Amino acid sequence: MSDNLMIAGREFHSRLIVGTGKYRSFQEMARCHAASGADMVTVAVRRVNLTDKSKESLLDYIDRSKFFILPNTAACYTADDAIRTALLAREVGLSNWVKLEVIGDQKTLFPDNEGLLAATRVLAKEGFVVLPYTNDDVVNARKLIDAGAAAVMPLAAPIGSGLGVQNATNLRIMRETIRAVPLIVDAGVGTASDAAVAMELGADGVLMNTAIAEAEDAEKMARAMKLAVEAGRLAYEAGRMPKRLYASASSPLAGVVAR
Repeated sequence: MSDNLMIAGREFHSRLIVGTGKYRSFQEMARCHAASGADMVTVAVRRVNLTDKSKESLLDYIDRSKFFILPNTAACYTADDAIRTALLAREVGLSNWVKLEVIGDQKTLFPDNEGLLAATRVLAKEGFVVLPYTNDDVVNARKLIDAGAAAVMPLAAPIGSGLGVQNATNLRIMRETIRAVPLIVDAGVGTASDAAVAMELGADGVLMNTAIAEAEDAEKMARAMKLAVEAGRLAYEAGRMPKRLYASASSPLAGVVAR
């Protein structure tokens, strides 16, 4: 059976989703996308040139025959703003999918749960495949699913912080509780081990941007993230050994002949 990521009936070969911001150049961004092995790329609708075809756009550096574009509503602080942005992305032909962000606080960039829920309801009814960025709250995640979300995307840590998974317990509870839709860790990953931890906790995928774009060698980090996501997924499927307080001999004494 395929172990590919399935969202709303669409299959993705990679469980890593990457972004498009903060790169030193569009050329570097394109190289990192290739090195990551990802086949879904998220694009901030409000930060990209969608209308003036005479000017350079990051979209010119994304091969849409290889990458599925996931528009996002970054920098939207109200449900209405996020809804308008998603509608604009669909109108210009980007996608009827949306990584939905409704930000509630400018300093932490934590989501506004009330606005996020309202926007999810509206966009789901408008025919969008909605992937909401949310906090690691299982109760709110259930509400989002009931509102029509095709996945839930809890943060590991604040956006762009690079702190890694800060509340493994909440993510573990979300994994045990949420089975109807994919669980994709979004925000806070800083290095490959963070991505592996998220996947070992049972996440169906990881979305990241800053961890790759701000690395000293972004292309190498993109490849590291590819391998980390794959390794974490394999480890989760394999099932780790139990943790023990005391030592347990690697070579059991059972069957050893005394001399």
